[in-house]
Amino acid sequence: MPPTPELLDWLLDADPALRWQVERDLAGAPEDVWRATRARVATEGFGARLLALQDPDGQWAGGAFFPAGYQGDEEGQPWTATTWTLTTLRDWGLDAAVLAGTAEKLAASSRWEYDDLPYWDGEVDCCINGWTLANGAWLGVDVSGIARWFVDHRLADGGWNCEWVEGSTRSSFHSTLNSLKSLLYYEAATGGGDELRAARRAGEEYLLERRLLRRLSTDELVGPWATWFGYPFRHAFSALNALDYFRAAALHDGVEPDPRLADAVEVVREARRPDGTWLQEGRLPGRVWFEIDVLPGEPSTWLTFHGARVLDWWDGARGA
Repeated sequence: MPPTPELLDWLLDADPALRWQVERDLAGAPEDVWRATRARVATEGFGARLLALQDPDGQWAGGAFFPAGYQGDEEGQPWTATTWTLTTLRDWGLDAAVLAGTAEKLAASSRWEYDDLPYWDGEVDCCINGWTLANGAWLGVDVSGIARWFVDHRLADGGWNCEWVEGSTRSSFHSTLNSLKSLLYYEAATGGGDELRAARRAGEEYLLERRLLRRLSTDELVGPWATWFGYPFRHAFSALNALDYFRAAALHDGVEPDPRLADAVEVVREARRPDGTWLQEGRLPGRVWFEIDVLPGEPSTWLTFHGARVLDWWDGARGA
């Protein structure tokens, strides 16, 4: 069921960070139209607000992954530091040229909170390394060393786990999805390579074997977060977040949707309300610069866009 004209109008009445994506992926707008809207991300609304908060040294909030002075005594993860802000701006489609000079400033001034390591060298957490890999490729940094890290640190079951450094040998849904999203972005931006592509496909297989939802050992739901609908996605795995990745990967690879996605697709379909919207179930706690989506219980334009886009892809590819 494609979005109704009324629903499409509601989605289009959004910040440029979302509107250009609605124009391109749901409304079928000409390329010059959605590109013009995307260019506005730098000068209007959410994107312009984040850009205005950048520190003189190229960082945000004075830190690489955590804001300066963070003591770990707040509810949730703070979302204001450099890595989170860069990732958000990249996801919103900001032209990297707007951040000219930022990569060099970060190379000179930003260090990871873990062992004071240089920013563009990455660290030991696969999610952090993934965001740094994608952001580096976006800003034109040579992050091939981080790309190689993913090949070397993939676990035997096919995916990744940020707790590997603590001895974990089993992959994590969350860590694997975050790694995959970044590997796909890097591959699209640079061409990647055979080893990296093989690692990406092994990680995809880890999730597909579990149908994005279930433990391989017991077939039980892996956790309540798997069927959660919340935006921004941040680092959290959910059926919708994972399907959004698999849509992008299938389009990149020129393949049909994998049938093992069907159960996750039905989770998304069943959560759609009769008016075509999806409700915000809850936002991840933590310090933010400003909120970009509605309170829990309200219809979310961001979730509705992602849900409608996933179903449009799945149903269209499968002839529904």
